[in-house]
Amino acid sequence: MAVDAVIFDIGNVLIEWQPERFYDAEIGEARRREMFAAIDLHAMNDRVDGGESFRDVIYEAADAHPEWGDEIRMWHDRWIEMATPAIAESVLLLRALRSKGIPVWCLTNFGIDSFAFARTQYDFLDEFDRHFVSGHMGVIKPDERIFRMVEEESPFPPERLLFTDDRLDNIEAARKRGWQVHHFDGFHGWATRLVDEGLLSEAEARG
Repeated sequence: MAVDAVIFDIGNVLIEWQPERFYDAEIGEARRREMFAAIDLHAMNDRVDGGESFRDVIYEAADAHPEWGDEIRMWHDRWIEMATPAIAESVLLLRALRSKGIPVWCLTNFGIDSFAFARTQYDFLDEFDRHFVSGHMGVIKPDERIFRMVEEESPFPPERLLFTDDRLDNIEAARKRGWQVHHFDGFHGWATRLVDEGLLSEAEARG
């Protein structure tokens, strides 16, 4: 099946997103494990990705858990240190696709304010032809509704969309909607898939 548009997730596809790694470096692995066991910080982040205030949600959690307040506030105050570095090879693939006139979109779980900030740090986030950002959409992956919302805005049928994401639950949700999918577990596999689909040549995929 031909591909009319390529859709990138962002976290761990174009930008590394490793809060645990950040906290391991800051407070040590043992304390990080204790904190993450005591507080569902990823659920906190889901609220931000769903459209709630970046600062308010995190500072509310910090106030609710004063024993970890300083550490939790780092999720907001030092967020960019968690969302780093860019995955340069994936960025090259994004740009190679766009250079050939292939529509390239993002579909990402990202907060409104955090995405706006990320755009000031990573210029390639402004290079998508369309942005589908969960915070603005009010729903996060893998909820079926977010994929349906993309389809409603798409000039192409679902079966002609190729979507890559590092999370299998998001991939399976898109597959159920009839999308073509690729589980991202490294840029080499993604580059190979784009070549196999005839979207890039071997030389273009290598940059």
